[in-house]
Amino acid sequence: MENINKSIQCTVEECRYHCSDCDYCSLDKILVGSHEKFGLGEYHTDCKSFDAGR
Repeated sequence: MENINKSIQCTVEECRYHCSDCDYCSLDKILVGSHEKFGLGEYHTDCKSFDAGR
């Protein structure tokens, strides 16, 4: 059974930590970072805990 962390909503079904039956993450915590030198908006941020290893 997956751990559901209701503090972290997620809709990225391709991530290994996505709870398969709901839009939540199964990790206890995540790392959010920027892929730009200066993040100017939400489109510059990424979930650095993403893992496509499903």
